[in-house]
Amino acid sequence: AVIFPNSLRSALETWWAGIPRRVGLGGGLRSWLLTDGVRPVPGAVRMRKRTQAEVQRLTTTPTSITAPRTAYPTGSHQLHHYLRLVGHLGANTEPVPPRLAAGTTASQAMSTRLGAVLTSGKPLIGLNAGAEYGPAKRWPLDRFAGAARLLSERTGCHFVLFGGPADIPLAGELTHRLQGLSVTSLAGQTTLAELMAALALCRVVITNDTGPMHLAAALGVPVVVPFGSTSPELTGPGLPGDPRHHLLLGEAPCAPCFLRHCPVDFRCMQSI
Repeated sequence: AVIFPNSLRSALETWWAGIPRRVGLGGGLRSWLLTDGVRPVPGAVRMRKRTQAEVQRLTTTPTSITAPRTAYPTGSHQLHHYLRLVGHLGANTEPVPPRLAAGTTASQAMSTRLGAVLTSGKPLIGLNAGAEYGPAKRWPLDRFAGAARLLSERTGCHFVLFGGPADIPLAGELTHRLQGLSVTSLAGQTTLAELMAALALCRVVITNDTGPMHLAAALGVPVVVPFGSTSPELTGPGLPGDPRHHLLLGEAPCAPCFLRHCPVDFRCMQSI
């Protein structure tokens, strides 16, 4: 087992499963659960959640209004960490862009479902307003709606709303805010294969930092991503620096905090 997450639980699960060889990042309490503890990439940056007290301290200092967010050096992306782990087993560690292709059956189903829009010639723009991790990763819904109205005025596009079953209420609210525009909601209505097929039909996807962001990028679809509580240097879409994607950074001295809920005023996302 190659254990990508640097967590005690992931190491414990593979140990408990009786897998004879367990490769993962060494160090800390998890080391005794691994047969192969791999040293991290030199200069590697680990994601560390800030404490609520730290966030409050950073945002209440006299210079907090103008203080920038934390920036990580080039080469910090987690893909380099993952490649180092598989390289321990002899794999090629040269980074390549993630690539996925939508399946034929799912593509035909989505083409049929969105047929009227596709034949109209309107460009499809995806909107993914949810984020399973928590509300700190979600750009405010009024910003999604405002951006959509501007895009509709300029392009005459059709919007496709994405999300899982838990995002159905969110997609319903966004649909309500986009009354009068051309909108189809697929939230909670697709398999993973159908989600990929629908994403592949989009000209661009505006999305939070979440699973569909990575799927769209791997399918070759440009993404526009507001980053607040998380870091594009560590978990951005595709290969770092891919010019097809536009990563919007919110300014806040406590960002990125990697928290699920903002303990202060959510200025990282509100600033975008």
